[in-house]
Amino acid sequence: MKKIIVVGGGAGGLELATKLGRTYGRKKRAKITLVDRKASHLWKPLLHEVATGAMDEGIDAISYRAHAKNHSFEFHMGSLCDIDRDRKCIRLAELKDEDGELLVPERELEYDILVMAIGSTSNDFNTQGVSDNCIFLDSPEQAHLFRTEMNNEFLKLHTKSGEGSVDIAIVGGGATGVELSAELHNAVRELNIYGYSGLDSSKLNVTLIEAGERILPALPPRISSAAHNELMELGVNVKTSTMIVKAEEDGLITKEGEKISAGIMVWAAGIKAPDFLKEFGGLETNRINQLIVKDTLQTTRDDSIFVIGDCAACQQSDGSMVPPRAQAAHQMASLCFKNIVAMVSGLEMKSYVYKDHGSLVSLSRFSTVGSLMGNLTKGSMMIEGRLARIVYISLYRNHQIAIHGLFKTGLMMFVSRINRVLRPSLKLH
Repeated sequence: MKKIIVVGGGAGGLELATKLGRTYGRKKRAKITLVDRKASHLWKPLLHEVATGAMDEGIDAISYRAHAKNHSFEFHMGSLCDIDRDRKCIRLAELKDEDGELLVPERELEYDILVMAIGSTSNDFNTQGVSDNCIFLDSPEQAHLFRTEMNNEFLKLHTKSGEGSVDIAIVGGGATGVELSAELHNAVRELNIYGYSGLDSSKLNVTLIEAGERILPALPPRISSAAHNELMELGVNVKTSTMIVKAEEDGLITKEGEKISAGIMVWAAGIKAPDFLKEFGGLETNRINQLIVKDTLQTTRDDSIFVIGDCAACQQSDGSMVPPRAQAAHQMASLCFKNIVAMVSGLEMKSYVYKDHGSLVSLSRFSTVGSLMGNLTKGSMMIEGRLARIVYISLYRNHQIAIHGLFKTGLMMFVSRINRVLRPSLKLH
């Protein structure tokens, strides 16, 4: 029986493990194992909503162990620490609780096919003071930390009868920074409803800092401009062509020597694959630690190892690299599944071709902007407002369908509607 291990339960990894479980695990044709250092999965593009309390991760998070039981694969909780390509096994570090007590000893898992899908982390570019003073919004734990600090700041402001302000600086004008900026203004309005009297957007100073000439640099200029204007109308102070060279306890220092004061600072300026991947197991990596793959998504030095998602460095036919987006991870998971089936069956594998379906950026309940790309648009088409919001939400629904199936996703949508009536619109604890 073939042993297939997927390391990383992010969007791509969980979708792949689910498909393999349904295809091979259910029929006992292969042993499918998912490995992740966390106990549950949350769709990463939603972390900005978790951070502000707009989403309750306790409802939307998926238990890996329960999901594994329902979809015929095994789950091992642990952190990957080594690989032996000659023996075809991976080593997981020992697992301890918060008090340092050993829960699970170090262990080895054998594989015939290994898939690396461990995602990415924030890249601070070795900027002085960032790791000590900024929050990296790349995990639920970091989102919880942000929400706690935000709520504490608003509580202190409330006890002062609204005197002063809450100052938040966000470095990085990509999707995460832009969406978080807008979501913060929505949080202020909701908090005012729930007893924080006198609290409004005038008490919130959000500064969005981008080193490039415009925010959302990966999107067309017209979309970037639309998002910029929306943020300015909300009251967000958008600073472009501004490079941060140092982070201090009470603010950020720009290259020109200006200090941007802030009580809470978020760093969302770039991504990299985890540092331990650098030359991991003798595999080829690039400058941001991504594992370099061939067009079949196999590593350049070992055909039994596939890589998908943000940790994969995959070159397109035009020489550009596949961008680290959720849609790329989804597409990679789909092709990787087909290629694993082909490998097991002795058939020819297919090449991965990234299909850009456009990008959407949510400005909370205020607006949504973005572009759609595909056969219908013959290039790109800018959309905004209610239509864009519907398409934006559908991206998450597609992820849920890939994991749960259409029927269960429909039930979850129904429950979500009910929760809008039963539960507060903002998580307050």
